Amino acid sequence: MFVYFDLDDTLLDHRHAERKALADLRDRYLALFGTLSVDELQAQYRAVSEPLWREYETGAIDKETLQERRFADLLAEMEAPHADPALVRRYYVQCYRRHWRLVPGAQAAYEAIAEHLPVGLMTNGFAEVQAEKLKEFPVLEERAETVVVCEENGALKPDPEAFRHATEQAGVEADEVLYVGDSYRTDVEGAQNAGWRVAWFTPDGPDDRSTDDCSFVFDDWDTLAERLTE
Repeated sequence: MFVYFDLDDTLLDHRHAERKALADLRDRYLALFGTLSVDELQAQYRAVSEPLWREYETGAIDKETLQERRFADLLAEMEAPHADPALVRRYYVQCYRRHWRLVPGAQAAYEAIAEHLPVGLMTNGFAEVQAEKLKEFPVLEERAETVVVCEENGALKPDPEAFRHATEQAGVEADEVLYVGDSYRTDVEGAQNAGWRVAWFTPDGPDDRSTDDCSFVFDDWDTLAERLTE
């Protein structure tokens, strides 16, 4: 069996870095965001950002449009059309990079699994950002047999072509791959449609979507490591 791992919100705590960066942004631009709590700002940001990501993943918009519109649309929602979204975005990105960290327990489990099974990484994130994350946490790339940054190959999860390419890179048949990821739409459904098995990471517990087709669902890394190394 070959085990692929998603990066953001699976091995790496993207949600934490996003929240901290938005808190920094709020403190920097109190005139724009000071009426919102950090929870409210993050909810507003995600309400703008997540639909744009879905458009990007389906090819409806390109990367540059996503990057530009995230903060332009957020500022429009905040009724601050005269603020410079490029400056706001630049400051957010600087702050976001300062707050990167691994999900608690992920590194130990990843390394333990890599001692028993071949592992790889597969991510939809922007190529240049993911490269910096891998430099920050070199053990992830050092232990990986292959790293698939979907943007570099022209197809993003959940596109079947992204999984076909990753299967080819792993050098195994599709039914020999287990994918560990947090997103139901891009990771669970995408992998299932490609004929992969899935371990769905749900740190907040699974929602009401079906888990019947998942190989298993887990909410802590010790559970995954024990299951794959026993």
